[in-house]
Amino acid sequence: MALFKKRKDMYDEEEIEKKLNDMEFEKGDMFAMFIAAMITFLPAVLLLLGLFSLILWIIFT
Repeated sequence: MALFKKRKDMYDEEEIEKKLNDMEFEKGDMFAMFIAAMITFLPAVLLLLGLFSLILWIIFT
C-alpha cells in the first residue's frame, strides 16, 4: 500500500541516525532522560508486578 511506503520513507533509518549523531547533549541531559524514562515506565512496571502478584496470591491461597 502507498500509505506504508510513505511512512517508511518518512522514518528513514539513515536520516534518523544522522540527526542523532549531529545532536550534542548538555551535561545533565542523560540524567534528565533517565528520570523521564523512570517516570514513564516505572508505574507501568509496578502495575504489572502488582497484578502478577495478585494473581499468584489468589491462585495459591
